[in-house]
Amino acid sequence: MKKKAFLATLAAGAMLVSLAACSSGGDSGEGDGGLVGVAMPTKSSERWINDGNAVKEQLEAEGFTVDLQYAEDDIPMQVSQIENMITKGAKALIVASIDGTTLTSVLQDAADADIPVIAYDRLIRDTENVNYYASFDNFKVGQQQAWSLLNGLGLVELDGTPIEGAPAGPFNVELFAGSLDDNNAFFFYDGAMDVLQPLIDAKTIVVKSGQTDIEQVATLRWDGEEAQSRMENILTSTYSDGSVVNGVLSPYDGISRGIISALEGSGYTVGPEWPAISGQDAELDSVKAIVAGEQYGTIFKDTRKLAEVAVSMTLALLNGDEPEINNTEDYDNGVKVVDSYLLDSSIVIKDNITEELVDTGYWTQAEIDG
Repeated sequence: MKKKAFLATLAAGAMLVSLAACSSGGDSGEGDGGLVGVAMPTKSSERWINDGNAVKEQLEAEGFTVDLQYAEDDIPMQVSQIENMITKGAKALIVASIDGTTLTSVLQDAADADIPVIAYDRLIRDTENVNYYASFDNFKVGQQQAWSLLNGLGLVELDGTPIEGAPAGPFNVELFAGSLDDNNAFFFYDGAMDVLQPLIDAKTIVVKSGQTDIEQVATLRWDGEEAQSRMENILTSTYSDGSVVNGVLSPYDGISRGIISALEGSGYTVGPEWPAISGQDAELDSVKAIVAGEQYGTIFKDTRKLAEVAVSMTLALLNGDEPEINNTEDYDNGVKVVDSYLLDSSIVIKDNITEELVDTGYWTQAEIDG
């Protein structure tokens, strides 16, 4: 759907729900539209703080009271938080799950209370009681992570087009993936390997550690310290012969920063021999790392636009309408294919930080320079 059409739909839906709220006279605190529960996984990631704030602000602008909760990656806590939202009479739930397989029971309670559920960015699995999914094209995000890494090695343009006269390699590249309890981790890794595997087969890229299965390269809870520890082990066990790491596929900025710490602790210094390292989420510390030459790139997923989609879905559902979707095939949660709206993402490197992040208002230049 074209952006203008989407915004028009969003505005129309907002107007209809606002009129309905005014006529019905809500009884849920400050917002006449009633209560919406928003469950986020953790405040340890800057990205989730931005998501939560964006969803809350946009819902409140539409007249809703918002119960925004963070579970600090504690699964029972998130279940309890959602239970409390149901008990308090939430009209809808927007859920970014910690572990997408652990919410079956509590979402059955939501269904029994006729409360619609929108899976936010992370697909909720193993339940029929998820109505819609708002996210990004996560397979493409994985491809973009690989393209940014290869661009840093001088092999391809940012859109994946091979560079004429590119170096033949071989390049030593190590692979990292996200948490196995997050469905997105598989999409990211599959997308990245779709790009990297032909180069591995051609021996342009060598994974010297031999660790290429997602179970080997996964990072529980996307934890940067765990990534740092694994990278340190790889450097000790595989690169003590004097060989060097040329690049690292990282699926998330927090993981990237852990990898950077491991490299610095092993004597690597920023310069011509510093590895190209990918990332995701355009977190401020990693944007600063890109400026400093420590991280090569990140994938920018605009949380404001994702919040717009989730809020638009909520408005449509509560107004008795069908939300806009653009994917009905790819997101099978083990019980059903969840109708989805997927947004586009973009690759950010040092040369386009201003265009992608400053000009769009996501970060200010003062924040990046600070």
